[in-house]
Amino acid sequence: MIATRVLTGAALDAALPDVARLRIAVFRDWPYLYDGDVAYEEKYLQTYRESARAVLVGAFDGTRLIGAATGSPLADHVEEFQAVARALPVGIEQVFYCAESVLLPSYRGQGIGHAFFDAREDHARAFGYTHSLFCGVVRPADHPLRPADYRPLDPFWRKRGYAPIDGAMAHFGWKDVDQDHETDKPLQVWCRAL
Repeated sequence: MIATRVLTGAALDAALPDVARLRIAVFRDWPYLYDGDVAYEEKYLQTYRESARAVLVGAFDGTRLIGAATGSPLADHVEEFQAVARALPVGIEQVFYCAESVLLPSYRGQGIGHAFFDAREDHARAFGYTHSLFCGVVRPADHPLRPADYRPLDPFWRKRGYAPIDGAMAHFGWKDVDQDHETDKPLQVWCRAL
């Protein structure tokens, strides 16, 4: 039986090495194609150690972490989101950032994605945030590594009440599995009122 648990503080900190391994494994697949490494993950995940309002929602099969979703105040990520701040429906201080959701493929389709969003949105509401957002990577439809049977998550996100914000594209850099250097990727910003 799969259980989801909200982790903060020391419990969040203790789970981050497992989250790093999940990110590297899950984001290696389409559409992220992330060729990750532990050193980068340690640096990236430091944000969640430093944010008093950060949350990690873990999905466990027994004691094994098989999925995770993170979130923190968008204000903790101002540098990455300065370019899109003007397109947001409210000020950056009112927005909670639902960062990644990673889940091993064999556990998908069981409602865990909904549990991830429910827990992060509840956490955000408890601190008074009025809006929630996340980003989805944008890849060309004719990308050579796009699987023929790929189904975008847009219908799932829309069912959760999220919509893409016109003109709000964040940019993050990482090395793709088929490349030899890091490149910036556009990510569409999706938002909803809580």
